[in-house]
Amino acid sequence: MGLVARLSRVIPLVIALAAIAAVIYLVVTYRHSPARAKEVLIRVFTWITGVLSVFFGLVTLYALAEANAGVLDLGASFLVVALVGLVITRWCNHLFLKHHPSYKKKPVKAAVKRRWPWQR
Repeated sequence: MGLVARLSRVIPLVIALAAIAAVIYLVVTYRHSPARAKEVLIRVFTWITGVLSVFFGLVTLYALAEANAGVLDLGASFLVVALVGLVITRWCNHLFLKHHPSYKKKPVKAAVKRRWPWQR
């Protein structure tokens, strides 16, 4: 029962992340393509879950140093959810690049060819 109580505290965070994902996916799909939307969504959520993991890791360490059991329990629960989200987004990135190998290639910077009288 304790695990269910801990996970119920995290539900608002998961709902907020799902709402952000839905909005990003719909907007980028409308503006570009579904493949581009998936790429953008993976990049954004990799960044978000990485930042959340660092933040909740620091909160957990601070609560551990201060011996604050309530904050430690809450921070650890949020840290686990952020780390699971990070693992899921990295796995999705791997699968996306496996099915869309053209997204692996970085764009090449254009070369400027100067003409006379500026060429030397």
